[in-house]
Amino acid sequence: MNVTLSVIKADVGSIGGHIRPSDKLKETVRNFVRDNGNGLLLDSYLSSTGDDIAILMSHNRGVDDPKIHELAWKAFMAGTQVAKEQGLYGAGQDLLKDAFAGNVRGMGPASCEMEFEERPNEPFLFFAADKTDPGAYNLPMYLAFADPMHCPGLLLSTKIAKGFTFTIMDVSYTEGDRVIELHAPEHLYDIACLLRDNERFVVESVRSRATGDIAAVVSTSRLHNIAGKYTGKDDPVALVRSQSNFPATGEILSPYRLGHYVAGTMRGSHNGPLMPVRLNSSVSFFDGPPVVSCAAFCVHNGKFTEPVDAFDHPFWDWVRNRTAEKAAEIRQQGFSGPAMLPYSELEYGGVVEKLGELDKNFVVRGAKGGKPPKKEAA
Repeated sequence: MNVTLSVIKADVGSIGGHIRPSDKLKETVRNFVRDNGNGLLLDSYLSSTGDDIAILMSHNRGVDDPKIHELAWKAFMAGTQVAKEQGLYGAGQDLLKDAFAGNVRGMGPASCEMEFEERPNEPFLFFAADKTDPGAYNLPMYLAFADPMHCPGLLLSTKIAKGFTFTIMDVSYTEGDRVIELHAPEHLYDIACLLRDNERFVVESVRSRATGDIAAVVSTSRLHNIAGKYTGKDDPVALVRSQSNFPATGEILSPYRLGHYVAGTMRGSHNGPLMPVRLNSSVSFFDGPPVVSCAAFCVHNGKFTEPVDAFDHPFWDWVRNRTAEKAAEIRQQGFSGPAMLPYSELEYGGVVEKLGELDKNFVVRGAKGGKPPKKEAA
């Protein structure tokens, strides 16, 4: 059976600032999808990560289907109305347009989709991150699909030994989706060269070279450039198929033990370690740290099993403790150096505006016509 998995995720309101959506808000979105998805969806699942709500849907309409995207858009609009009634913070903040225009891409919500022929058993992982951007998945995707230190199946399994093809997008290019396809292991260094820059080059998808089947998709987009200015982080989602012709579930999860530093956290303008958290977790420390949850499913005839919380295990408590220490350490550095993002990536423009004001008062010593510095009044 051909099935399409679609995830659409947005922040349309939360309690106490950027902490988590209210129960009523989540229930409103869930009920809207359930009540209006008849004839469109095979199944659906809703969860929250930080202050974002994510809708996972299965259907047989293919990717980029307008009716599927419109269903999610209207569900978030219904949730926005409840957020306004409850006085939640940031009501509708990820809905950048006033009216639906056929596809949620470029309209604020994060989305990723994959279509494939179901295997007799079809396990997959649904990742949802908050307080970061799609580049947060660069390193985990690289390690899971191209590094035998994290994916020993590349050495031990003939099914995946042929490697994988990475499609990488240049998200700084504003005229269209500028992408490149690179093969592992032949182009391993080229892939690494691009993926080191999380803010420009981002994994969009991964495919098996043995079968051509889709293995992973990420909600990569040019969102923060479409408006002609920086409009915020994308709070990204990802779908990853596992086992058989793909890395095992444990191999896909392994890179998240690193708590690697990513962009985001407080005001979307700092670097912080990515913490793997339980499903429906909130955020709080400096609006972070950046977090990622993972729900593991099997899908059969388009129907989901109940989700298993992949990061709800004593091992991940140890990882969370280590990641918390890393978060506290870099936050002690405040605004200095790599603790804060470069000017081009700052979500809030106060620093850039201040630099513009200060720039007018700089002088070049000894330059002809240079103005002397102003003396302060005694």
